[in-house]
Amino acid sequence: MRAVSGAVSGIGIALQKVERFVCSYAHGVQGMKLVTFRWGGARHAGVLSGDGTEVTPLALGARGADVGALAVVELLAAGEPLPKPSGVRLPLAAVTLEAPIPRPRRNLFCVGKNYHEHAKEFAASGFDSSQSPGQDIPEHPIIFSKVPECVIAHGEAIRLPRGVSVAIDYESELAVIIGRGGRGIRQARAMEHVWGYTIVNDVTARDWQGRHKQWLMAKSFDTFCPMGPCLAEAGDLNGVATRVRGYVNGELRQDASTRDLIFDIPTLIETISAGITLYPGDIICTGTPAGVGIGFDPPKYVVAGDRVRVEIDGIGVLENPVA
Repeated sequence: MRAVSGAVSGIGIALQKVERFVCSYAHGVQGMKLVTFRWGGARHAGVLSGDGTEVTPLALGARGADVGALAVVELLAAGEPLPKPSGVRLPLAAVTLEAPIPRPRRNLFCVGKNYHEHAKEFAASGFDSSQSPGQDIPEHPIIFSKVPECVIAHGEAIRLPRGVSVAIDYESELAVIIGRGGRGIRQARAMEHVWGYTIVNDVTARDWQGRHKQWLMAKSFDTFCPMGPCLAEAGDLNGVATRVRGYVNGELRQDASTRDLIFDIPTLIETISAGITLYPGDIICTGTPAGVGIGFDPPKYVVAGDRVRVEIDGIGVLENPVA
């Protein structure tokens, strides 16, 4: 207890910064928020306090140490109660956040060209290998994936692949976390399968995207999937009218509501699950709004020293330096 008391007394200004920087509780969203973090030399998962300044570790055993907050989603999906606290509440400033799902169980499902204005800007960019002549807006969801190993945490550096690509772009996205799995899920019941949400930055090597005529490689380079800072349980936050904003070095580049989605979350779940079984903890990245770097003339790619920030109401802030 003395060590914890000392940590509390020493946080000062640092704690205020974490409170402002990481956790957002806009629009009265009151659902549980889970984080994965390192403390005492080990990985833990826990529940954020209502004001976002403390975290309560949960007793998850070896599974929690392995997969973080994914262990909680799996237990709740199986009908088990929320695990009991495993210790005292810790100041958020005293722990090191990891991505809430540090290594997803399999590739992340991603959606291309899923905001109306972004579909138009991307079609005009000349990098759209999926485009049919005269068709800016896709008829059906464009699904691709990112490998699990590209996931990094809030605060970690996006590493430029020097000598490999010179056109690194950002994409601010709301990501869906599947709770109850299933196959052949219909739109009318799709939201029953959603546990909650997180933030993802779908970093992309545009030159590789155009060169290879597919998107997996360009979007799966190491460090190309910042995720976090938490998993926000579905509740008032339902993805229907959620504001997504993206900044580079403090400049607002992206600002849209998910009302602009071409294919809404139930449609995406129905489409993917038609032939692929979804499992608890699967991640569906819903697409990015207009304002990505490739949409400018000339393009505004990120360079070393930049900071990319994504804000989503009800979840929080995901910010990463570029190195």
